[in-house]
Amino acid sequence: MCDTQVLIAADAVWFAKNSDREPSEPQPVVRYPAVRGDGTARVRVSHIEIGQVPDRHATILSQPAWCWGAEMGVNDAGVAIGNEAIFSRRATLAPGLLGMDLVRLGLERADSARRAVEVMTALLECYGQGGPAGYQDRRFCYDNSFLIADGREAWVLETAGRSWAARRVGDCYAISNALTLDDEADAVSSDLDTTKPHFRSRFDTRLMPFFARAHARRQLALQGLSRIRTPSWMAMAAQLRAHRHTDSDPSAGSNGDVCMHAAGFIRRHQTTGSMLVRLKPDRIDALFTGTSAPCLSIFRPAAFEGEWSVLTPQTLRIEAPLWRRHEWLHRWALADAGLRERLRATREVVERQIFTLVDDGGDDALRRADRLAAAWHKVMWESLATLAPPRLPRHWRRIAARDGIDPARRAQRR
Repeated sequence: MCDTQVLIAADAVWFAKNSDREPSEPQPVVRYPAVRGDGTARVRVSHIEIGQVPDRHATILSQPAWCWGAEMGVNDAGVAIGNEAIFSRRATLAPGLLGMDLVRLGLERADSARRAVEVMTALLECYGQGGPAGYQDRRFCYDNSFLIADGREAWVLETAGRSWAARRVGDCYAISNALTLDDEADAVSSDLDTTKPHFRSRFDTRLMPFFARAHARRQLALQGLSRIRTPSWMAMAAQLRAHRHTDSDPSAGSNGDVCMHAAGFIRRHQTTGSMLVRLKPDRIDALFTGTSAPCLSIFRPAAFEGEWSVLTPQTLRIEAPLWRRHEWLHRWALADAGLRERLRATREVVERQIFTLVDDGGDDALRRADRLAAAWHKVMWESLATLAPPRLPRHWRRIAARDGIDPARRAQRR
């Protein structure tokens, strides 16, 4: 499950996404350089080969470690894209493009939001979509919806098989694992009636959106966006940390939370990565957690040049050292209310400084912001040495038995 949001202000377009996936799946943030004049004819994406293009934009992607594509990202032309699982009547395990592949392809090949819609729909019509989209659950498959933005406008693109509908959005928009367009589209695939495509009523299903609380999460996001009078990093980060419950224990939540925490059979997924982007016609600011649980994480800057603590080298995608290291801290906090409160309280102080520095702009300010985030994470990590070994909740003990990330075992080795 995921939640993607866009807010169009007078001077900027704000983009935010939580990626909700299997708790054991690392999601590192990886940067890919621009390419010019590539003579390669074909490229292997997650499940199939497709035609390659010679010129590609530089991208920063939040990327499930096993996958060619990405859950979300931004390119050097100032385009941001995030996708959502849609459980349409056409979802299939037959190999095709994954929605995550389309995110990366759109970012590599498009210099505007409108152009990304054109690129992605052409690829969808040519190659179709499908195939396993889970990490350990290889029967998990879905179709996709997307929010696509640049510094001037934003679009929602929703798909079912090779069919699609797209609409230019107004002041704000949110998508959360259910189709939102019925007859409101500005453009549709050639197999649909352009005046009455009936997209949602024709392709959406009821069971998965119901159990995923898709409509409840979308309403929570839209209500929050509507209350933002002056857009800011703090306000958009709060959107991604939204819980419906007031209990400090994450396991008390539900699938209706934008900040998702895994806790049992109905709630198998959780937020494994988060992204905030501010787009202006002449400026791109991007922040990522690179870690699970935004309510217990810190946003860090990333740019298309230089070294940044949130970035994972392409050669270490599978190892995903930052994501895995924070996962020890995250799981410890699940079983330790005192640590949870300390994480949140100290993070809030440091993050305010980070957001101020990002607003100041300039390479030096971003470097200082990055050092603050890295230092906070180091202090929190080292503080574990002073704490008693925790006992994870039952659901998380089962997860830890599979992936080996068990704070109690780490404490025993100290």
